Amino acid sequence: MKVKPLADRVLIRPVAAEEKTIGGIIIPDSAKEKPLRGEVIAVGEGTKDEKMVLAEGDQVLYGKYSGTELELDGEKLLIMRQSDVLAIVK
Repeated sequence: MKVKPLADRVLIRPVAAEEKTIGGIIIPDSAKEKPLRGEVIAVGEGTKDEKMVLAEGDQVLYGKYSGTELELDGEKLLIMRQSDVLAIVK
């Protein structure tokens, strides 16, 4: 299924957080930090007041509670406004 965000929204695939083990302790998923980095996989056209500066393939940082989670073809993605993206990582 293809999704095309509207207006100033972007679709982001979160980058999996690095797994760290300390002394063999297993941390449940509910206690793990949400990743704050991801890859833009689709962008909207922008609005008349705000042009789209993000592009597909950009690696970005976003706020901890930004976006709305959705699941497409078994993959967890985030959709958020361009203004929720904090930076492009080069």
